[in-house]
Amino acid sequence: MKVIAAVDIMGGSVVRLVRGNPDDKVEYSNDPVETAKKWENVGADMLHVVDLDAAFSTGSNSELIAKISQAVRIPLQIAGGIRSLEKAEEVLSMASRVVIGTMAYREPEVIRKLVKKNAGRVAISVDQIDGMVMVKGWKESTGTRVADAISQFLAIGVDEFLLTSIDRDGTLQGPDIKTLADAAVSARIIASGGISSIEDVIKIRSAGCSSVIIGKAMYDGKVSIEKVKAVA
Repeated sequence: MKVIAAVDIMGGSVVRLVRGNPDDKVEYSNDPVETAKKWENVGADMLHVVDLDAAFSTGSNSELIAKISQAVRIPLQIAGGIRSLEKAEEVLSMASRVVIGTMAYREPEVIRKLVKKNAGRVAISVDQIDGMVMVKGWKESTGTRVADAISQFLAIGVDEFLLTSIDRDGTLQGPDIKTLADAAVSARIIASGGISSIEDVIKIRSAGCSSVIIGKAMYDGKVSIEKVKAVA
C-alpha cells in the first residue's frame, strides 16, 4: 500500500480543514515547498497536493504547486478546482496523476478523452456523505451513490479512485472502513479521511485499499510517515 502525504494549500499556506469547512482550519506552515520536501525526506511515496482556493473558486496556488513539482523527486497527485480539460492537461504536465471531482460528474465525456490520452494517470474523487457523492467543494450532492459512481468511471477506463468520507475528514475520528472495503472489491482505492493512528492504517490495508493519504494525524504528530510505511 502506498503512503501519500497530504499538502493542502490555502492562501499560500499549508492548512488542514475540518470536514472541508474553510472557516474551520488550522495553519501548519507558510512554506508549502519546504513542507513537501519534508514529507519526501521522511519517506512518503507520493504527495497529494490540493489547491483549496481553486476548489472553492476563491483563487489559485498554481505557481506554488509548480514550485513543489520542481523541488521534489517523488510523484505528485494534484487536486482541487480542476474543471476543464485544459486545466487537467496543465496539471499532468507537472504531476504523475490528476485527481478530478466536480468536472467528472458534470462532463464524463471529458474524462473519457483524458483517460484515453493519459491511461493510469487520472483518478476520480469520490467524496461521500452517507454513501452519496458530493461535489463543488463538498457542498452539493450529485444524487449518485458511491458504488454507482465507481462503476460508471470504471466503464470508461478510470482505474483509481480517491475515496473520502467528508464527515470524518480532519476529525481524527477514524476512517469509514466499511465504505472503503466495499469499494475496494471492484476498484483501486486511495483512502482518505479520519485517519488518526497506526491501527487505522492497518484497518485500511486490511480493507484492500491501494494507497492511504495521511493528513491531520501526521501534521499533529499522532503518526509518522516512517511508522505508517512500516505497516503499509
